Amino acid sequence: MKGLHTVTFALLAIGGLNWLVLAIFNWDIGDLFGGQTATVSKIIYILVGLSAVYELLTMGRNKSGADMGRPAV
Repeated sequence: MKGLHTVTFALLAIGGLNWLVLAIFNWDIGDLFGGQTATVSKIIYILVGLSAVYELLTMGRNKSGADMGRPAV
């Protein structure tokens, strides 16, 4: 499951950076794929949203030591 966590975390980082770029430059990464209504953009947005749900549901279950600054067990 560590691989899934890495992928979901990367998608959340991309989503967060997208919000930052949107706020500062008024440019959306979805524009690269044909705008927000394009199928590829919708898939990316859905994956970012599902990543957020996954991370929220599994928060605190990560025992790697990197979770919330706790030392490794």
